[in-house]
Formats: sequence, C-alpha cells, structure tokens
Amino acid sequence: MTMREPAVASSGERLLALLNYLYLLLMMLVIAGILTTAMMFQYVRWEVPCPLCLLERAALFGVCFGIMQNFRHGFSYRFTGISLVFALLLLIVATRQTLLDIYPRPGHEYVGSAVFGLHMPVWSIVIALVLLAAYAVKMAIVGGDEHVERSNPRSFPLIDTRGRLP
Repeated sequence: MTMREPAVASSGERLLALLNYLYLLLMMLVIAGILTTAMMFQYVRWEVPCPLCLLERAALFGVCFGIMQNFRHGFSYRFTGISLVFALLLLIVATRQTLLDIYPRPGHEYVGSAVFGLHMPVWSIVIALVLLAAYAVKMAIVGGDEHVERSNPRSFPLIDTRGRLP
C-alpha cells in the first residue's frame, strides 16, 4: 500500500483560500460587533432581553462557532453547514418574535428600543437574511472549495493559531 502525497495548492488556489478566510473573518467581526451592541443595550441601557432575544444571541454565537471551526481545523462543509443551520435558526426565531409583536397587546410595548427605526427582532431577520446571502455569494464567487481544503490554515501565518495556543 502506498501513501498518497498531499495535494499542494497553486498560487491562484492559495489566493482564493486567503480571500475565503478574510471573508469569514469579516463575517465573524460583524457578528461580534452585533453581539457587542446587544450586550451594550443590556448592560448600559438596562434593557433586559426576552427569552427569544436570548435564543437569537445563541444562534449568532452558533454562526460564529461554525466560522471559528473553519479557522481552527481548516475548511470543511460540516462547519459551513453548522453556520448555515444556526443562521436558519436565527431567521426562524426572529420571524416568530416579529410576528408576535407585530400588533402590541394592550399594556405591552414593543420589545427594546429602535436602532435606525427598526427594533431588534426585525434587525435579527435582516441579519439572518444577510448571513444566508453572504454564504450564497461566497459559494457562488469562490465556487467549489477544493482549493480551500488543499490550503489549510497553517499555510497562512496570521491565521494559524497552532503553536501559539497553550
């Protein structure tokens, strides 16, 4: 039995892999900004989140978890699938919350304060749709991700965390 040589990525494949990782990093930074803003509303403005808001935050953390796994273990459709499942969960929970509050009950105001005229549940729908669209654009532009599998994170010194973690 012979051992197979690992495939070596060409410079074009390496560039596409780098663009893929930068795209995922940008997505993760945007989600981190959204979650930081939500925490700011909670701890600075004393707006206690409802249970559905907490589910929306958990779904955003799940999207970030899938992205982080791509950085930690190299590209895998499994990790992209994890992010997509949590983005769908975010869309489902946010849509339910928005439909529940579309007509406020007597004595019950809309949840939280508005940001640019939209309340947080509506923003969560927008965020979920943008996440799904971002993954669709990434897959359409980058295409089949075999080149990303050949260029693992260790080949990019700024992305590689092995050796720096305790």
